[in-house]
Amino acid sequence: MLRTTTPTVDGRQIREYLDVVAGEAIMGTNVFKDFFGAIRDFVGGRAAAYEKEMSKARAIAFKEMEDQARSLGAEGIVGIDIDYEVVGPDGAMMMVSVSGTAVKFH
Repeated sequence: MLRTTTPTVDGRQIREYLDVVAGEAIMGTNVFKDFFGAIRDFVGGRAAAYEKEMSKARAIAFKEMEDQARSLGAEGIVGIDIDYEVVGPDGAMMMVSVSGTAVKFH
């Protein structure tokens, strides 16, 4: 499925806008405990364990969004927005949410 953050696709004309689609993934406190427990993973100012978990969460959110688009018969998703947010009491969880517009092309 074609995915883009832009509202249009070069060389493709949108035939039909189907609906807004979204996906979310929330990482629980255990990820943060693992993250802080693995502080030694910091290499060159980066936390590999944390980045890996964020990547997993983003992949889950994108899969949910794509599944929703496919159920509508979409051929692509345009105008994708990706957000990261701390949620829950004491900011103990991290949420990744993605949304966009499911479309069909000519």
